[in-house]
Amino acid sequence: MSELDRWVAAASAELGVPPEDVAVKAVLDVARDVAHNVVRPGAPVTAYLMGLAVGRGADPADVTDRITELATSWPREADA
Repeated sequence: MSELDRWVAAASAELGVPPEDVAVKAVLDVARDVAHNVVRPGAPVTAYLMGLAVGRGADPADVTDRITELATSWPREADA
């Protein structure tokens, strides 16, 4: 078990989130896309926003797809 796996298991337990509800790869992929295509500090903020949306009933896969699309189509500052 990796340190990330151990951390996610501990944090999930602390927050009462079932482990099967934690989409680590999807969150990391979106965070990468935001960090590389938008701005690095946007990655953790976006992960938080995704959590809020899902917690309010949004479909996790839909949230992931929509944010990925937004991040990968984001115009670069130099292009704007």
